[in-house]
Amino acid sequence: MIRGIRPNDVPAVVGLVRELAEYEKLPDEARMTEEQLAAALFGDSPALFGHVAEVDGEVVGTALWFLNFSTWRGTHGIYLEDLYVQPGHRGAGLGRELLRTLADLCVERGYGRLEWSVLDWNAPSIAFYEAAGAVPMDEWTVFRLTDDALAGFAADRRAR
Repeated sequence: MIRGIRPNDVPAVVGLVRELAEYEKLPDEARMTEEQLAAALFGDSPALFGHVAEVDGEVVGTALWFLNFSTWRGTHGIYLEDLYVQPGHRGAGLGRELLRTLADLCVERGYGRLEWSVLDWNAPSIAFYEAAGAVPMDEWTVFRLTDDALAGFAADRRAR
């Protein structure tokens, strides 16, 4: 069953995000706490949204997403930050239904895009997304500032 995330799902979802980080070979990057996730999802001005896949009352998958905006299309879209289903529950269609739920939200709300990133080496996920009709944006490169680089770049502005 796919449903919207609830406050009591937060510990399970944090656990799933950590499992995803392990799978992506980046366990030290998963620093999110239960408190942070709860505040992002259920605080005064939520900017993060989520769904879970539940089997026999247990949360076994998640999709965490937020709104973005396309100036070219003039509409919001959904950016899928994380999509993860535990290995023992893969192949049952849960990942597909999580993704389809977000696609349906886009259509229902008039959003122009559903986007996400996938690691180049993650062939099973790439095949899964392509089977859903998604196309890679090969002509685009993702850039990111984090940690010391982010602070240093911001400091340069503040020094003026």
